Amino acid sequence: MRADPIPDNRKALVPLLPDDTELLAGLELGGIPIATMLSSITGIPARFVRKASKPYGTMMLAEGGEIAGFRLAIIEDVVTTGGQILDSVKQLWALGGEMNTVLCVIQRNQFADEPMAILLKRASSYVPCSKKPSC
Repeated sequence: MRADPIPDNRKALVPLLPDDTELLAGLELGGIPIATMLSSITGIPARFVRKASKPYGTMMLAEGGEIAGFRLAIIEDVVTTGGQILDSVKQLWALGGEMNTVLCVIQRNQFADEPMAILLKRASSYVPCSKKPSC
């Protein structure tokens, strides 16, 4: 008998992704393994988004391919204020990405919803998984 390599609680994140998601944008650092896992389950390609582009190497903000013209699901592990998500979303908009949702696993601060709602008006949803009974 073979064990399932992906526990059920991780599969619970999949239904939270909108059907029109074209790319998973895992934010540095904690969002990257979650985006990788979701990509392996769903087949949706992942991009790895740095907090800032590096002055050496590829010098890119997002690694893994193009962002422009794709509908992105932003993936983050922990949200306290939402500040890093907001910074990353603005940078991804500048690269031509379109947000369809922001998915976080743990929301530490109850007040993160307000700035997220105000500043992410172009995203269709902000889904803190920790508020869902299945997570």
